[in-house]
Amino acid sequence: MRLDGVLEDRDAWTTRGRCPIEKAMSVVGSRSAMLVMREAFYGTTRFDDFADRVGMSPATASANLKGLVDAGLLDKRAYRPEGERTRHEYVLTDSGRDLMPVVFGLFQWGEAHADAPVPLRLAHIDCDAPVRVEMRCADGHRLSDDEIALRVHREGHPRQR
Repeated sequence: MRLDGVLEDRDAWTTRGRCPIEKAMSVVGSRSAMLVMREAFYGTTRFDDFADRVGMSPATASANLKGLVDAGLLDKRAYRPEGERTRHEYVLTDSGRDLMPVVFGLFQWGEAHADAPVPLRLAHIDCDAPVRVEMRCADGHRLSDDEIALRVHREGHPRQR
């Protein structure tokens, strides 16, 4: 990655407190929160199932689900099985679904670099080819890390999408 223009002098600027990565990590930066999101992508919706599948206490599950609902990544919806009390399920919002490449990017990185057998794989439903998370510009060009520049955001810049 290359830092362009005024950003070349790394000692002359900081994004501390305004960095999108910092802001995102404040929402989903814990192991438990990311695993809750993983389970949401796998189709988990019920409180007890999140706690069991992630292996967390009810208090931790509650805190994580509340935080993800408050951040707008999950929506809490009431349901009532016949003859039982009202309960809640947690479903992905559009914002939550937008996190999928990040979660699956971690999956991909873990496949390649974690010291554990990988019993699962991501595959395209139609052709069974492996699914890969990759970097592309808005014009569709596939990028390596040395083809990316960090630049100062200019309002109304025609190439920013």
